[in-house]
Amino acid sequence: MIEISANDRLGKKIKVKCLPEDTIGDLKKLIALQSGGSHEKIVLKKGYQVFKDHITLDDYEIHNGFNFELYYN
Repeated sequence: MIEISANDRLGKKIKVKCLPEDTIGDLKKLIALQSGGSHEKIVLKKGYQVFKDHITLDDYEIHNGFNFELYYN
């Protein structure tokens, strides 16, 4: 298990635990459960890179303590 955090730049920081084999889409669903929003409207970024739903965390080399920038469409 790894712990990932997502900051929505409005002061809300969400922490979720997931597996490295989970996809970005799975991570969005976990974040949506905690934030109360829809996972379809969540966009995860780091700098200028936008993370795609079908790729696993392990493929992106996302590790324990990684911090995403959380945006909503």
